[in-house]
Amino acid sequence: MASLTAKTRSLPNILITGTPGTGKTTTSADIAEALNLKHLNVGDIVKSEKCYESRDEEFDSYILDDDKLIDEMEPMVEDGGCVVDFHSCEMFPERWFDLVLVLRANTEVLFDRLTERNYSEKKREENMTAEIMQVVAEEARESYAEEIVHEVQSNTVEDMEGN
Repeated sequence: MASLTAKTRSLPNILITGTPGTGKTTTSADIAEALNLKHLNVGDIVKSEKCYESRDEEFDSYILDDDKLIDEMEPMVEDGGCVVDFHSCEMFPERWFDLVLVLRANTEVLFDRLTERNYSEKKREENMTAEIMQVVAEEARESYAEEIVHEVQSNTVEDMEGN
């Protein structure tokens, strides 16, 4: 199988990442619709294809099986034309993406969004800390070429539409 690179794809692949609550799914769906690309919500793929080892009840989340997820997604992204939406990015091969957008949100906005989702105090605190410490942004900068990683604000509907 040929290596998956921008040279072999007819359409780009875009990764939208960020702390939970920063607007990834909304932004991804909007970009996919505007550019006539396919939106891949990785959380949905994890659940539907059982790409997890177990469930963390304390954080109400799955413990990913990274290898199974990558194997499942490879044929989905190989031809390009995908907007991939997930809160983590370091496990995806660099060759998959032509653009990585890291969504950022002010802590007041993020707190309200996570509260609206009924996140437990512990889960909300962990995600707030991750945003403050720029965990996802740092992962993206360490995992992908500098010229394809861009941080964008996602505090309002206008921000999301502008992204």
